[in-house]
Formats: sequence, structure tokens, C-alpha cells
Amino acid sequence: MRIKGGNLFAGLPSALSAEQLDVLLATPNLKIERIVSHGQTSPEGFWYDQDDNEWVMVVAGAASVLIEGEAEPRQMKAGDHLNIPAHTRHRVAWTDPSQPTIWLAVHYK
Repeated sequence: MRIKGGNLFAGLPSALSAEQLDVLLATPNLKIERIVSHGQTSPEGFWYDQDDNEWVMVVAGAASVLIEGEAEPRQMKAGDHLNIPAHTRHRVAWTDPSQPTIWLAVHYK
């Protein structure tokens, strides 16, 4: 196995028309992604319904995530994290349009 490294803040785009997703590590039971948003949200009526569990953290910026069945989106700022069990429908309701929001997402079995 080769040792790979990097920096979560390297290569950030100055403007985005769509979220940027970079897979940092992938194994059969685990995937780690860096996601960069800049005002993007989930499309109207779209819900994530994933086969794997997801732990997600806002590293920089701000966002809100709506979990199906909850009345209000969960507000997230740098350092906030959620553990979302598999098949828990959720969507990104808002990301800060004035600065990049950097997410670290860990998908696991």
C-alpha cells in the first residue's frame, strides 16, 4: 500500500456552477469524500437515500441539512457533524453563497 496525502484546502475552486466532489479514499467498506459547495442545494424534490451510513462534517463555511420528517433543517457551521444512518432520507437545504462550504463525508457499511 502506498502512502498518499494531501490538504483539504488545496485546489479550492474560486467559483462553482455545481458542487465539486473529490474522493480522498475508497475501500470496499469505506469512502471518504471532500465536497465543496458554494450556494448549491439539493434539487427541488430530491432526497438522498443511500445504502451506506454517512458521517458528514462541515469543515469550513455553513450549510443546512433537512432530514425527512423533521420540521426544520439542521443548521451547520464549521466543526458541526452528523451521523446519518443508511436509508435516512435527507437533502441539502442551503449552503453559504458568499463563501465555499467544505464538507468531509465518510460513507461506511
